Amino acid sequence: MGSGAWSTDVYEAARTYRRATGASAFAYSDGGARTVHPSLDPHGVTSRESRDSAEHPESLAIAVLFDVTGSMGTVPRTLQAKLPQLLGLLLRKGYATDPQILFGAIGDATCDRAPLQIGQFESDNRMDEHLGNILLEGGGGGQMMESYELALYFMARHTSIDCYERRGRRGYLFIIGDEMAYPKVKSREVRQVIGTDPGEDVGVAAILDEVRRRWDTYYLMPAGSHYAGNRRILDFWRKLLGQQAVELDDLDAVCETIATTIALGEEACDLDTALADLHDVGAGRAAATVSRALARIDAGRVPAVRGALPAGSGRRDEVTRL
Repeated sequence: MGSGAWSTDVYEAARTYRRATGASAFAYSDGGARTVHPSLDPHGVTSRESRDSAEHPESLAIAVLFDVTGSMGTVPRTLQAKLPQLLGLLLRKGYATDPQILFGAIGDATCDRAPLQIGQFESDNRMDEHLGNILLEGGGGGQMMESYELALYFMARHTSIDCYERRGRRGYLFIIGDEMAYPKVKSREVRQVIGTDPGEDVGVAAILDEVRRRWDTYYLMPAGSHYAGNRRILDFWRKLLGQQAVELDDLDAVCETIATTIALGEEACDLDTALADLHDVGAGRAAATVSRALARIDAGRVPAVRGALPAGSGRRDEVTRL
């Protein structure tokens, strides 16, 4: 997947039509759906792929997965409304030449009808369609844990990305949520939800190690969610991800935070320049949130080291102190 090009005009035309007709951007979910949309069903999916092509020779895989349980159900609506901002920053500011974005949703495999929803990597307006097909279930088990580990399993073993396989550059994975993962990936749930058999349960730290070989991985906890600021949950993710577990004090700054994180990771600019870019594209309100959220990551970076990559690293000339 990943052909075509994003058109803000097409996006705005669709939004104008919905506004005029009263249609929802999430027509599938708001229309009463109770099961995963076929385009997002992970069951039987061998791999979601981000591929180079003549049209996009320098593909960069970007995956954005968000918890859609309980109060986190507002996140996809915010993402859908801010999508042009994310693509505009990545493309107009030159942060990524050929970004290919996958959207997905995380629920609870112990009780939800849709514990995992995974779209395709797209370069054009089909990514907006995948967002609109997400089932905003709003369930969850109420125990401060959701099935993030199941999503990590899919990203580790059911994705194939040319940026890493051809050029040794990791993709970007952003998990947006407000709860902890379960302690292990249960083989029974993998068989039920994804349709493959891992043979045994896998601890969450072990599966995250697999993910990080190919994905520069971030956990974003936005304000406005039920457990925002909960120290137990933050400590859980910071034990796993270090400074790449990030608090956001404004949900509306999610897309700007993602774009700026990619800018820093790709060494397209420094944080000060990225913040100036936000003002330049009319997103100055988000700049303070982004600055507070990413200052620790920016300060923790060390100068690029030329030559061989450290074990497990995929970004060219990248060394990040966690």
